[in-house]
Amino acid sequence: MVKKTTAQKAKASTSKKAVTKATSKKAAPAKTEAAAKPAKKSTAKKAAKTKLNERETVIHVIKQDLLSQRGTLLKEAEETLNTLPSDLNFPDMGDQATAETDRNFTLRLRDRERMLLKKIEETIERIDSSDYGICEECGNEIGTKRLEARPVATYCIECKTRQEEEERIAEGG
Repeated sequence: MVKKTTAQKAKASTSKKAVTKATSKKAAPAKTEAAAKPAKKSTAKKAAKTKLNERETVIHVIKQDLLSQRGTLLKEAEETLNTLPSDLNFPDMGDQATAETDRNFTLRLRDRERMLLKKIEETIERIDSSDYGICEECGNEIGTKRLEARPVATYCIECKTRQEEEERIAEGG
């Protein structure tokens, strides 16, 4: 039996370590490549989820704005009903005409606000039922920028543009 010196033993263990490192280096890239592929998929999923969360956040902010606007409109309508004079009897015909014109103008504004209030109520219902942000004509998502600009929108920009062009043609313009 041949006895190995300590130098020979150290050399042998070093070469074993080198072989082990070389083998693990060859295997390591395969593991990182395999690990990288699922990371890309999860990154895509995270991006889609983030986009969805951003849209949900925008819709939540829009709902809060609509609720605030609804409260303001109702408060103004109540104030108008309380302050609107019921009897417009003035000795001067010009004063009476001016008062009636002002009254009609105020009532016309409130009527427009009433229609807007109805649209706001419908929009809040659509948000609660998760139908909000979907075009009624084509079924595609309405862009968040359009929803932020016009929260009561029910058509995507393409369908609304087409509808307005058809209306203009029908009016002969």
